[in-house]
Amino acid sequence: MFSFFRENLWPFLLGVNYVLVVLFSILIVLKNKNPVKTLSFIFILAILPFLGIFIYYFFGQDYRKHKIFEKKYIFDNESLKQWRKKFSLDREERFDFKTEFGDGAFKIYNLLRHNEKAVLTFENEVDILVNGEQKFERLKKDLAQAEDHIHMEYFVFVDDEQGIEIIESLCEKARAGVQVRLIYDDVGSTISSRSKKLLTDSGVQHHAFLPVLFSNSTSKINYRNHRKIVVIDGKIGYLGGINIDKKYNNDYTNKRYWRDTHLRIQGAAVGALQSSFFLSWNFAAKDDIELEGRHFPKSKSKVQDPVAVQIIASGPDTDWENIMEAMFTAINTAKKSICITTPYLIPNSQILTALTTASRSGVDVRVIIPKKSDSWAAQYATDSYIEQLARSGVRIFRYHKGFVHAKTMIIDDYFTSIGTANLDYRSFSLNFEINALVYNTGINRQMREIYKKDLLESEEVDYERWLQRGMTRKIQESISRLWAPLL
Repeated sequence: MFSFFRENLWPFLLGVNYVLVVLFSILIVLKNKNPVKTLSFIFILAILPFLGIFIYYFFGQDYRKHKIFEKKYIFDNESLKQWRKKFSLDREERFDFKTEFGDGAFKIYNLLRHNEKAVLTFENEVDILVNGEQKFERLKKDLAQAEDHIHMEYFVFVDDEQGIEIIESLCEKARAGVQVRLIYDDVGSTISSRSKKLLTDSGVQHHAFLPVLFSNSTSKINYRNHRKIVVIDGKIGYLGGINIDKKYNNDYTNKRYWRDTHLRIQGAAVGALQSSFFLSWNFAAKDDIELEGRHFPKSKSKVQDPVAVQIIASGPDTDWENIMEAMFTAINTAKKSICITTPYLIPNSQILTALTTASRSGVDVRVIIPKKSDSWAAQYATDSYIEQLARSGVRIFRYHKGFVHAKTMIIDDYFTSIGTANLDYRSFSLNFEINALVYNTGINRQMREIYKKDLLESEEVDYERWLQRGMTRKIQESISRLWAPLL
């Protein structure tokens, strides 16, 4: 008996595997989720014995609005109501927005008012920061001048030369009596025990977001905090694509030139960033902080052309895919042009349809993507969408100067989105993301000039030539596209 079992061990294990595959497949189908994602997981289960089950166990289970996220959602909603009432966070809202900015902008604004109660503030000063060189120069100066508190939330925080410089600034301010709080994603960040001890000893409070331990990681490894937020004294805010890592700063000698975009905001919109940070802090630190007026100081923009800004956040704890729906609405309301920059072009069916129909209806649609990605799987998956987009007239440009990591969208002459969300499934559905929607012709004009410069460093995809790429390449793209919802 034992010898028979040993001789037939592999067929027996394969049999057990495929019994489990059938059971898992039935469970996946019964969840009634996105058919593309459903088929992707069934495909993986079928062609990867044992490994497919492992991948589904760790990456495929959908905890959206369940367990910890359901509690967070309920708590966050109640907290926001209390904060808005106490600090009048919507004090600047105006109701003549439709008249001033038109139907297209009003649709986006109104959608987010219903989805997330995202407040639109008008008295803001906004600076566009191109690349890490500009961001870190401004950030270091602002950190040095902090008087009351510094709040940071980052997906990637690496204690390399750039990271150590920021850590030293935080520690110096903490020792001087400034309240410093730091949230870093446990998967994206690499901070040594020595650096953590330095932060703790200096008085910096710091916590990992959703720590991943092998024994308890299945509900967490998929849902990462992809946000990049800094709030200083409640008066200055930063958000965008640039993490704390020297590869984002071209002043260092890096392997690749890094092209990215960030925002520095002064004004009432900083209150929305502050609210988002505190909700993350209460969740990560399990510390329900009593907010005070100093966290939401009242300030008026002194610039001649104050900027209207709406901060929107989305994640597995929200009822709606807020950022994706805002992009979808913006694309569908475009009348003249759509200019997108994204490091990963892996759109869901809604965004793909919106882009192709906009182009075929006469809107000038342009998308800048990296010529060479930082991920081979993302590269092939992105390339698999080029043919369909180009066939509809969407102009695809591949940035060749280095790696383009900016996440921006420019619609006509009134709307700009800058933030942390990529044009892919993960940003739309799985990660915690945050974007700034800017309604201002001046900012829009600046972003168009930046876009034109990026086009000079890019090569346009020739549709007819693209069709001639080799069969091996096409197979790689097709296989990677099956994985697209999981990337």
